[in-house]
Amino acid sequence: MQTDDPTDVRRIVVHADDVATALEANARRDAGAVLRVTPPFSPRIRARLHIAGKESPYGDPAPLHVAPESLVPDAPAFPDPDDTEDALREAGDYSVERHRTAHEEAVESWRAAVRDSVAERAVVETPAGPHEVEVATLG
Repeated sequence: MQTDDPTDVRRIVVHADDVATALEANARRDAGAVLRVTPPFSPRIRARLHIAGKESPYGDPAPLHVAPESLVPDAPAFPDPDDTEDALREAGDYSVERHRTAHEEAVESWRAAVRDSVAERAVVETPAGPHEVEVATLG
């Protein structure tokens, strides 16, 4: 059953990598990344990575923009390259190449932690107000 009412959505399905990518984009450069749910709505619907503010071909009803932070309420802090550098210097093991490698590893560990931390339920903002949905992850 498809509808124009976003409160008919009971479960959103999202790829765990999309959630991590949205959080990373927002942490690195405040990109406005969201998970977008496009109409027509149904009880079980896919949410996909999207940059908010980009032109949308949708009219009324408008797509829902789900903040990635609402899907991972206890997300670890995104790794800071300066912290990675400090840790290497304290260990007496600093080089530019080690810094790059260590930071890439820290980011990949962060992404894995985010993928494993997607909540089973989330609150989505709709024109009618907050609406709680189940969250199912792919990947």
